[in-house]
Amino acid sequence: MKNNRRDFLKAIGIGSGALLVDPVIANNLAENPINKETLSASESVFAIRNMETDYLVAGGGMAGYCNAMAAARNGLKVILIQNRSRLGGNASSEIRMHICGASALRQVWRETGLLEEVMLTEAYINPQRCWEMLDFVMYDKVVTNPNITLLFDTMLYNTKSSGSKIQEVQAYCSATEEIYNIKAKYFADCTGDGTLAALAGADFMRGREAKSEYNEPLGLETPDDITMGNSLLFQAQPHDKPMPFKAPEWARKYEFADFKHRKIHSWEYGYWWIELGGLENIVHDGQKIRHDLMAVVFGVWDYIKNSGNHPESANWALSWYGAIQGKRESRRITGDYVLTQNDILKQENFDDRVAYGGWPLDDHLPAGMDDTSLSPFRSIPLKGPYSIPLRSLYSKSHENLVMAGRNISVTHVALSTTRVMATCATLGQAIGTAVAFCVKEGLTPRKLVQNKTKLQEYQQLLLRQDQAILKVKNDDKSDLARKAKISASSELAGYEAVKVIDGYNRDVEDNDSHQWRASLASGAQHIELSWNGAQSLNCVEFTFDTGLNRHLRLSGENSTMKNQKRGPQPETLKEYTLELYNGNSIVKKVDVTDNILRKVTHNFDSVMADKVRLVAKKAHEDENARVFEIRCYG
Repeated sequence: MKNNRRDFLKAIGIGSGALLVDPVIANNLAENPINKETLSASESVFAIRNMETDYLVAGGGMAGYCNAMAAARNGLKVILIQNRSRLGGNASSEIRMHICGASALRQVWRETGLLEEVMLTEAYINPQRCWEMLDFVMYDKVVTNPNITLLFDTMLYNTKSSGSKIQEVQAYCSATEEIYNIKAKYFADCTGDGTLAALAGADFMRGREAKSEYNEPLGLETPDDITMGNSLLFQAQPHDKPMPFKAPEWARKYEFADFKHRKIHSWEYGYWWIELGGLENIVHDGQKIRHDLMAVVFGVWDYIKNSGNHPESANWALSWYGAIQGKRESRRITGDYVLTQNDILKQENFDDRVAYGGWPLDDHLPAGMDDTSLSPFRSIPLKGPYSIPLRSLYSKSHENLVMAGRNISVTHVALSTTRVMATCATLGQAIGTAVAFCVKEGLTPRKLVQNKTKLQEYQQLLLRQDQAILKVKNDDKSDLARKAKISASSELAGYEAVKVIDGYNRDVEDNDSHQWRASLASGAQHIELSWNGAQSLNCVEFTFDTGLNRHLRLSGENSTMKNQKRGPQPETLKEYTLELYNGNSIVKKVDVTDNILRKVTHNFDSVMADKVRLVAKKAHEDENARVFEIRCYG
């Protein structure tokens, strides 16, 4: 038995130490595989699982999660493989980096869609700020979706291709001694490291480009293979007595001068600048980099506790430290378009734009803590959001390979802004929706870009599912609300009822409001959509106000949590009734008593109705009813 196992590991080039992982949790595994076969022990210790699906998503970080969820909600059967026992990647309880994105602009461009749904749910059920609850929210949404099979602790190790199409991936779970042979129509690389693409022989980039290659002002004179480094975080808690700390012998030693460019402003959560590895092979040297980072973590904590420069830390003690590195950069898969620094700064709205970013151009010193004499980063704030094209989300060389996350088709300089998780999440939703659309329409992503009519249909689908796209408004010809007459029991000046069909589902900083607002001080208020004749309706959708001007994220750092609202967002409509009328008769009625979401969809069996009424009864904390958009479909 041991010899068979050792021979297998040797054959695929993986050491046994890499297999010490938690048990797999495979949702619907018994039902979904088309064929299962367990080989006899004399042939192999591993069970073989032959599986087939519409869409294989490799990687369960924020990009992979949103990718799989978007595809599944749009009708595809999805297998999601994740090499950890948690979803969320850098945002999970194993790494604990807060989710950043375009809210850094301090405008109204907080990412919505699937990410907003997750963060609103987490803020509601997790006022205690337990990190594992964010893991739970994503896990719950995945395993309750009947279109998704989740394979935890599953490592991708091989692909099979025919020409420019991937036919199959092979993965394994050591803890359950299973090998998965998975065939699919489309494959998504959300591994962050571009592992699937590299195994398939797809074109990819690595390192920093020369200035001359893309005419980027921040490019180098000579290209290199250097990347940004990895980080480990820690958390600490105060106690009611002194809590001494003795560092291990292998911890690094630091002095006051080492923190000239690295601010120790608190110690409940730290620090993004505990970074190393950019001068090494960020993937293959990972074991060494992790140990070196641990030496930094304990060295920094030793300095805080024992240098005498932070006496107020006397009663503080470590409560957690990361053992899995948060990565910033490795491979970037080459698409039909490589997004550059110039695209970021020009803020061009590509015809095939499907997502946006707004984080600064935030490049980190490759040496990290190996050179504390230099600033750990260079950050250039942006004036506004920039668009990201669909052409940067599919492979140039493989027609059924797509990608989302930090391994999309961008230069090193552009990566410094696109790499953050809120942006990656929207890229996941964009490409998951695109693949579902392509399968339905018989297109490839490249042909979708070339077909302007279908491209606009796809963009409208994204917009309907609350994925904002810059300078794109609701032009959905199937939305019957756009043809309705709008009236309301009352409306505040500047927040007229008709704005629920003006095409915008957020205030887009054009000196106008794009929501209906009415005071609830005197009781419930209603807004109505009516038609001259009865319409066949089976769906009504609302977009409520959730305070997009604020950050909404989970962090261990108290300063990051300031000006956030844990629990339901105060502006959001909590209690309402949806009523559909035909003449004077109510043909459908839905009562909602505890809404927390921004985008709410009510599906029901078709009814004939000539009027839709929303009766707004109570917001969570606000004195007004606030509604950005109402859509109706039949």
